[in-house]
Amino acid sequence: MPAPTSAPIIEARGLTKRFGKVEALAGLDLVAHHGQVVALLGPNGAGKTTFVRTIATLVRPDGGSLSVDGIDAVRRPAQVRRIIGLAGQHAAVEEAMTGRENLRMVARLFGLDRRTAAANSDAVLKTLDLTDAADRLVRTYSGGMRRRLDLGASLVGSPRLLLLDEPTTGLDPRSRMELWDAIRALVAVGTDVLLTTQYLDEADNLADQIVIVDHGRVIAEGAPAQLKAQAGRDVVEIHGRRVEDLGPLAEAVAAIGTEEPRIDHSSRRVTVPVDSGTAAVTAAVRAVEELGVEIDDIGLRRPTLDEVFLALTGRPSAEDDADAA
Repeated sequence: MPAPTSAPIIEARGLTKRFGKVEALAGLDLVAHHGQVVALLGPNGAGKTTFVRTIATLVRPDGGSLSVDGIDAVRRPAQVRRIIGLAGQHAAVEEAMTGRENLRMVARLFGLDRRTAAANSDAVLKTLDLTDAADRLVRTYSGGMRRRLDLGASLVGSPRLLLLDEPTTGLDPRSRMELWDAIRALVAVGTDVLLTTQYLDEADNLADQIVIVDHGRVIAEGAPAQLKAQAGRDVVEIHGRRVEDLGPLAEAVAAIGTEEPRIDHSSRRVTVPVDSGTAAVTAAVRAVEELGVEIDDIGLRRPTLDEVFLALTGRPSAEDDADAA
C-alpha cells in the first residue's frame, strides 16, 4: 500500500451540489485524518450518498473544494481513483467463480501483473479470514462471506481510502459482527475507512469519528463519547411490564423531564431526558408508585447515540439518501 501523505485523507471545504431544485450538498465542510474509521450519518436526503459519490469521483461538485490524500478530486479524478476502493450496499462478486478467482480478476483489472495480483489476493483473503473458502465457488458462500469478499475486491488494488456505503445492510447479526471484525482488521494494517450506515450501533462500535450530516451540511462531529456528552442530559428509562401501561407511565413521568417522554412499544420502554439526575429517578419512582402499575425496571443512564441523533436532526436515521437524482 502506498505511504500516506501528511495531508488529511479527506478534506472538503464549502462543497455544494444541486440536482435540479434539490440542494444535496449545501456548503459541506469535513476533514478526516489518517488512521481512522469515519462514520457518516444522516437522515433520508441528508446528502450522505452524494458526498460519498463525490469522493469516488462519480459526481462532480458545483462548488467548493475536495481533496483525497492531498489530491484535488475535481481536477485530478483519475489519480484519486487509483488510491480509493468502493464497496456499495450489495456484494458485486461473480457467483460462478471461486473467491480467489474473483479477487485475482479484479486485481488484473486494476492493472496489476499476474504475480502481484496473486500475492495481493492471497493477502486480502488472509486479512478477511477467507483463506479456507478461497477455492470454493462464491455461490456456496454465506451472505456475510460474500460481503467480506466484496470488501476484498475493493482492497486488492491496495487503496489508501476505502469507501463503504452501508456495508452491512441486509446481513444477519452474526454476519454484521464478522464484517465489523474485518473492517477493524483493515484499519489495523493501514487502510483508512469512510462508511455510511443506517445502524447507529454500527457507528458506535466501529467509528473513531462520527460526522452527522443534515440538509447537505455537517451539523455535528466527534468521537461517539463526545457526541453523547454534547447531549448534556441523562435519561430516566422505565421498563413496563405490560404494553397497555406505557401510555399512563409516560404521562406520570412527563413532569420530571426536559422533553416529552418517548414510548417504545416493542421493548416496553418509556424514556425521558432529565436535568436533575438521581433526583429525577426518585421523582419517577414516586410517580410510578402513585400510578399503581407494575414495572420491571427503572434507572438512570447516559443518552444513546440514537437519542443524540434524534435530538440533533429531529428525525430518525434513515436507510438511504434520496439524492441520487
